Order: sequence, then structure tokens, then C-alpha cells
Amino acid sequence: MKRMLCVAATLIGLGSMIAPPAMAAPEASVTPLRSEVLPDYPGKEAQMIVVDYPPGAVDPVHRHDAHAFVYVLEGSIVMAVKGSKEVTLKPGDTFYEGPDDIHTVGRNASATQPAKFVVVLLKNKGAPILTPVK
Repeated sequence: MKRMLCVAATLIGLGSMIAPPAMAAPEASVTPLRSEVLPDYPGKEAQMIVVDYPPGAVDPVHRHDAHAFVYVLEGSIVMAVKGSKEVTLKPGDTFYEGPDDIHTVGRNASATQPAKFVVVLLKNKGAPILTPVK
């Protein structure tokens, strides 16, 4: 009986040492603002969205297959495309991604404050605004 209590106590002690599963980073919220077909550019459209990053938000690696123009409204964000250095952007700063760029870093620079930015995409008509890259 004494030995069973020792084993039980050991298992309970080991259980408390196991780390709980890591919490996933909060996801960004995307709000479409406007989409316009561009008659002067057959097969193309412009799409404008607002992205809200909660504190600690991180994007997956992705591409837009579009020209993407970013304008920061609130907070601070960190951005980078494959082959470039990370940049930290604050309100009023801009960022550009080309149609062949892979967006390797996209995150809220703060773990405590939200961030918000506008993106204007010039893309193929009906194409998704984001394609995950593995």
C-alpha cells in the first residue's frame, strides 16, 4: 500500500511538471471595404480591406498573388517578404508586396495593444486575397 501511494504521488508530481499545450496566437480579423473591377485592366480588380491584429496576432506564411499596398492606421506591425529584413511599421507608415513575394512575417509588434491597417490589392478578378504557403 505504501508503495502504491509513492507511485501515485510520483505520477501526480510528474503531471504537474508537464507544460500545458501552447496557446495559439490570436488570428487577424479581415473586413472587406470595397472591390472594383478595373475596366482599363481586363481581368483585374482592386480590393480594399482592413486588417485588425489583436495583441500578439501572427499571420501564417502566405502570398497575395497581387500588388499589395499597406497603410498602418493604429498600433505597430512587423512585416517582411522572403529575402528582405523585417520592418516595424507605425501609424502613417506603408509597406508594399509584389505579386511574386512570399509574405514570411506579418504580426502585431505588441503583445498588449491592438493594431489596424488598410491593404489595397490589385489582383486577378475573383482571386483570393491570401494563399497560404507551406
